[in-house]
Amino acid sequence: MQQLRNTPFHERTSALCQPQNWRKWAGYYVVGSYEHTIDREYWAIRNSAALIDVTPLMKYMIKGKDAANLLDRVTTRNIHKMSVGQVYYTAWCDDEGKMIDDGTVARLDETTFRLTSAEPNLRWLMMNAVGFDVHISEVSDSVASLSLQGPNSRSVLKRVCESDVEGLKYFRLMKNKLGGVEVTISRTGYTGDLGYEIWMEAKDALKVWDALMEAGQDYGITPVGILALDMTRVEAGLFMLDVDYTSASHAWIEAQKSSPFELGLDWTVALDKPGYFVGRKALEKEKKEGSSWKMVGIEIDWVGMEALYAEVGLPPQVPGTAVRASMPIMVGNVQVGYASTASWSPLLKKYIALAHLEKPYYELGTDVRMEITVEHHRKHAPAKVVKLPFYEPEWKKK
Repeated sequence: MQQLRNTPFHERTSALCQPQNWRKWAGYYVVGSYEHTIDREYWAIRNSAALIDVTPLMKYMIKGKDAANLLDRVTTRNIHKMSVGQVYYTAWCDDEGKMIDDGTVARLDETTFRLTSAEPNLRWLMMNAVGFDVHISEVSDSVASLSLQGPNSRSVLKRVCESDVEGLKYFRLMKNKLGGVEVTISRTGYTGDLGYEIWMEAKDALKVWDALMEAGQDYGITPVGILALDMTRVEAGLFMLDVDYTSASHAWIEAQKSSPFELGLDWTVALDKPGYFVGRKALEKEKKEGSSWKMVGIEIDWVGMEALYAEVGLPPQVPGTAVRASMPIMVGNVQVGYASTASWSPLLKKYIALAHLEKPYYELGTDVRMEITVEHHRKHAPAKVVKLPFYEPEWKKK
């Protein structure tokens, strides 16, 4: 059994973690929350600047003459259109067009890419690399990473970076020096807000953490755990592997698998790119025939939910963190899908959920009902299918 490890930031994060509220993520311990409630951490993401340890992401370096050819073969994006310094978000599928994982591809130079993923993918990459002139190495442990998110994140970086980050565009990356340390900064994140991810050698992790915390003092920088991150990614309409979908490589039955189209990733499937890629034929068929399921946003009607609690003399009860659980979605007396993550949105003042619905119930504006538990009894709160994301600030891409 694999022993859980500490990230290179543990010396700082463990000292700041008041409730010692730890979570497991890809073989590491990471902070759930730094305080006993997550309000301040949530609002740091939305109002100021949040510093999040995201080191447990799986990271692979793919180098060589055929690096672009390999990634073009295994992902749904057209990798040959990528410029050096560009980052793509992408999915990769099995032969049936069902998703194995999702992550980012960063083009570091003409023949060098970094791929991130939620789960181990080295064996799958190596199997697909047969016959290609390419070298694949896992660098998950040797590369540390921080996510700096929130409307003040750019101001913090400008104060501490040697080269100006003002011109760094959305889903682009640059090499820079931060507090005297060589880093790569990508304008990416998992919160749906203005944000950056900072990549460095593990040995330099504490120097970078300290430099950012010092530079961010005037901008409200706050260490943030993954519980607050979970709430913001739901607001941003971003799904999570093993929570909102099951990897095709782990699924026991067909019904557990999802395609990129079902998860709203139509824009990442480049059916116009030349040649073969894994899952192409199945995805072309689904594009033509339409998807049986789709992941959508659900907005629960507050007044309707309030009435269900009023029947037993209680005010509405909403969880303080995102709920990762399967909650049936009904139309009439028939179950037409399920919510996979639900969360109260402090910013929007709404109870929202990511839900998987059958055709035709996934159409925008459809009235549905979501199962909630009121005083140990299952009730159905009125809800509506809405467009994702729930929240997207104007400054996110500017």
